[in-house]
Order: sequence, then structure tokens, then C-alpha cells
Amino acid sequence: MSGKYLVTGGAGYVGSVVADHLLTAGHEVVVLDNLSTGFRAGVPAGAAFVEGDIRDAAKWLDPSFDAVLHFAAFSQVGESVVRPEKYWDNNVGGTMALLGAMREAGVRRLVFSSTAATYGEPDRVPVTESAPTRPTNPYGASKLAVDHMIASEAAAHGLGAVSLRYFNVAGAHGAYGERHQPETHLIPLVLQVAQGRREAVSVYGDDYPTPDGTCVRDYIHVADLAEAHLLALDAATPGEHLVCNLGNGNGFSVREVVETVRRVTGHPVPEVAAPRRAGDPAVLVASADTARARLGWAPTRTDLAAIVRDAWEFAQHLTREQ
Repeated sequence: MSGKYLVTGGAGYVGSVVADHLLTAGHEVVVLDNLSTGFRAGVPAGAAFVEGDIRDAAKWLDPSFDAVLHFAAFSQVGESVVRPEKYWDNNVGGTMALLGAMREAGVRRLVFSSTAATYGEPDRVPVTESAPTRPTNPYGASKLAVDHMIASEAAAHGLGAVSLRYFNVAGAHGAYGERHQPETHLIPLVLQVAQGRREAVSVYGDDYPTPDGTCVRDYIHVADLAEAHLLALDAATPGEHLVCNLGNGNGFSVREVVETVRRVTGHPVPEVAAPRRAGDPAVLVASADTARARLGWAPTRTDLAAIVRDAWEFAQHLTREQ
């Protein structure tokens, strides 16, 4: 059965891929994005586009919408440390306005783009949803605050909501992929080295208690992530706030990523040793058992080389565009 969905932040990386999946499934999609970090080219053909701020969502939300999928957030960890007010204002204040607009319009389902940054430095891996939430930066703290806000809205006003806590999203889906400015994610940074756009990749710490001494992270393909959002729409239950981690359940080290990029691209990727970064856990891997049980979701694109290959094709597409 087709529905009508508002996708906030739908011109960004994950939002654009989810919007495309919704359209493919036969749904009507309205993308709301102020293009502060998103790109007009990221809005899929077939989606209606509104250039605007989430604080003004009440202008466009009405009872004809079946749900909101909310991706509109600032997400740069480093920037959040030096400009925390920007993150509290948009991520928290903007979401509060969005929840108010949904309440007024009678739109009672929400899927929220949350993050593993809510956990901070976990005591155990794989990380479950019952792990203590101790964010180490304002970005993670702002997302955790929104999770609390959504839980209150569900309890008080009957909202059916699912928060999806992503681990490391990677890869690309056709014409939709990572084009952050500035770029901070490992795989696109290493691909930029392979393209000759950067001289080398910095390896932050090589003395961690891991097999090769570098940090281990859980990479999830963006298309697997998108499929979880569509399943979450069906799982949203009035009065309940469900939290699900999304990840492969397997970890890959920084050096494994770099070596995979060399193999996939056929290009040299010089490395430069750099000091550890404060707050970087040695291993960060998700338990996705809740998503499997409650959403019926399981990742299918778990091969690192396949994830890198998709990201490489998109990176070359971007270069041809420029």
C-alpha cells in the first residue's frame, strides 16, 4: 500500500538514498531541505522538493502525510565541539519544532536518523541498545536529547516512532552517495587519495589493542540502511519509541579499509602515521539483533570490497560531474 512521506534532509547522503527507495516502492515523497549541507542534485527525480527549514515544517505538513522520516541534522563531530550552539539549535530546537508540526497536523509516525555517537566509548562490543549512553561530543549529545524528546512525545501524545542508531554508513546507491564538504569519513577520504585529490591518508593511531593496531569500525552499506527505514515505517507503533542499532555486526580496521581501496581501485594509497584522536574507541561494532527481531531486517551487502566498489563508482561519477 502506497503512502505519502515527508523526508527532511532528503538532499543529503542517507536521506537521498532513502527517498529513492521510497519512490521505488511506489510511495509519494516530499523532500524538505534547506541545502545548507545537502545538494539539489541529491533529490531523486520523482520527489517533490521544498527548499526550507525544518522549523517551518508546519507550512507543508498536513493530514495527508502518513509519516515523517527525519534526517535534517548537522553531523560533524569536530565542528560540534567548537560550535555546540549550532548543534543544539538545529538538531534539538529544529526537531522540537518538527514534532510540534507533526502533532498539529495529526501525523503520528516518525523514523529518526540517530547515531552510535549516543553511546560514546562503549564498555563492551558488540554494542546493544541497553548500553549506557555517554556521548563524548555535542553532536552525539544532541542526537541523544532528540531520542529522549521523541520518547516523551510517544508517551504523552501517542506518536509511533523508531530511532535508528547508525554505525559507519558507507557505499553508494547509483547516483546517490557521499559528497560532504568537508569530508571526514574514512572510505571517501581514502578514495580521494586513490584519485590523486589528496596526497595521503592519515592513520590516527597504530597501537590500539586490535589485530593490526588500527581502529576497527562497523561499516554498513547505505542501501541496507535505507531498507531498514522502510521496514521501520511498518514497525512504528502508536505510543512506542523503538530504538534499533544498525550495523553489520562485523568490524574492519583502518588498514583493512586502505588495503581494500588499493585492491578495488588499483591505485597506490600512501599512509601517514598520526597521533591517536581523543575519544576514538579501539573497536566499535554494532549488535543489530533488535533490528532483526523487530524490523525483520538483515544487511545483505556486507562485503567490504563491494561497499568500497560502489563508493568508488560514485566518486568517479562526482569527478566527471565537476
